[in-house]
Amino acid sequence: MGKLDGKVALVTGASRGIGKAIAQLFASEGARVACTARTVTEGAHRLEGSLDTTIAEIVDAGGHAVAIAGDVSEWTECERIVRETRKALGPLDVLVNNAALTYFAPVAELPPAKWLKSFAVNVHGPFFLSRLALEDMLPRKSGAIVNISSGAAIGPGRGPYERSPFRGGTLYGAEKAALERFTQGLAAEVYAEGVSVTCVSPSQVVPTPGVLFHRLLDRPDAPNAEPALMMARAVLLLATEPRERVSGRVTYSQQILQELGWIEQGHGIGIDVRGSGYSQI
Repeated sequence: MGKLDGKVALVTGASRGIGKAIAQLFASEGARVACTARTVTEGAHRLEGSLDTTIAEIVDAGGHAVAIAGDVSEWTECERIVRETRKALGPLDVLVNNAALTYFAPVAELPPAKWLKSFAVNVHGPFFLSRLALEDMLPRKSGAIVNISSGAAIGPGRGPYERSPFRGGTLYGAEKAALERFTQGLAAEVYAEGVSVTCVSPSQVVPTPGVLFHRLLDRPDAPNAEPALMMARAVLLLATEPRERVSGRVTYSQQILQELGWIEQGHGIGIDVRGSGYSQI
């Protein structure tokens, strides 16, 4: 019996990387999964991965999933995505806000249009979809929303600074810090209504196609890397544990898996080093 038997889940950014791993694991645990992203077919994006591939692999493994192409940066698109999910699978039980977009440029060189587009995907999209998912969750007094953050939310602290920070990390870090604050605020709002809201980041760098393209890792098997399945398992844990145990948590993949006994020993952020300020609250 799967941990998500009979549940309907919507996973954004499911064409590749962490989102794809989450969708596959959820389907293997019995969920009917709506996978959304902008890339429908292989070759339509410079990075490997597509909704077609994700769905095909889930179906081949015996799972149930549907592809719903869409842009989570727009309210009307999010309305359509949720409407099509309900039509195909039923009301939402689990929402995973994983889709992300950023530009690696320092603030002094960053075009305002790119700043706004990135915030629309990484911050506005999770609000839009959470707002819509709650229409299903609140009346039934059950549901789980899991937001995907990043170690980039851990700021550089105050100066003086001996060395320059990672080039272009200010935008993404600000967005993920906002998402972590949004997580805890929303969690407090809906806790009494039976809905859990959590946030998780990788403890170590996940070698997704995007990470490798931007050379954030030298190779997939680098010592400071963790498999996408580790994040998927952490999201599954947060989506299925009782809300009184996890709601409002801003945590890290290996930290929460170790804490709740899903792995014996973890490494990275949350274990070897402290996380963001919100993870300490």
